[in-house]
Amino acid sequence: MKGASKSQYGRDPTHISGMPNRARTPYKPRLWRKRYSPCGDLHVAGAIQDRYIQPMIRELANPTRFMSLSGTLLPWVGGLAATLLAVGLYLVWFTAPADYQQGETVKIMYLHVPAAWLSLFFYMIMASSALGTLVWRHPLADVSQKAAAPIGAAFTLICLVTGSLWGKPMWGTYWQWDARLTSMLVMLLIYLGILALWRAIEEPNRAARAVSILTLVGAVNVPIVKFSVDWWNTLHQPASVFRIDGPTIHPSMLVPLLVMAVAFTLIGVALHLSGMRTEILRRRVRTLTILEAERLDAQAA
Repeated sequence: MKGASKSQYGRDPTHISGMPNRARTPYKPRLWRKRYSPCGDLHVAGAIQDRYIQPMIRELANPTRFMSLSGTLLPWVGGLAATLLAVGLYLVWFTAPADYQQGETVKIMYLHVPAAWLSLFFYMIMASSALGTLVWRHPLADVSQKAAAPIGAAFTLICLVTGSLWGKPMWGTYWQWDARLTSMLVMLLIYLGILALWRAIEEPNRAARAVSILTLVGAVNVPIVKFSVDWWNTLHQPASVFRIDGPTIHPSMLVPLLVMAVAFTLIGVALHLSGMRTEILRRRVRTLTILEAERLDAQAA
């Protein structure tokens, strides 16, 4: 347009698209807003993560801080686990009724089912730790993964042994190559392979990366174990506790089962914390040994 000012072409930062020139307040970006908007919950979640979650992760990333915190928590977790285990065993033997079809053999369930849950639970801990090693480089992720592997393998073995003992009077055989049994056996083999790989590689960082990759590949088996009774026709009954329409077990059996599950979980957590503490101390001893050997070599030279 003839005679138009330069600001009409957008060269003036306070003039936009030929609109009349007026004073404009410069935009100041904010990390999050106190007022809620369509995405206000995301802003608040980001603020909570920046203020609380990330500092907590950084604090726990310090092995010395973790040793202090775990040393404080471990006696309480162990004591609570022992108490709940005693209560659970009392409920199992003196309160829980016998099944009208299975009789007293149904009480194997109170050991078999928590062991099966924890075998998957500890593998998910290992998978999360593997991501922490490969993606976030968390200094304690591989320590957590190494400590969780033997615990998960032990619970998987308990699940298979108790399942075989339970299956003999019910199914007439100790073993059947159905989907649930086979996938749980594969889970045990994956655990054993991870333990073997930890011992095959001496350098901790290289071993952590290799084991993390194997763990993430083996995580494909977790949903197969969980949903095998739904995807295929197996000897196992479908899920009867964690269901959308609620549990199908009578409360007289469900309560002892849940108490035993919580007790076993706390036992697993206590073992996991103890394993992590042992691994941190072992690595400190290894580092001190290497430094001392280097010092002696330097003196000899």
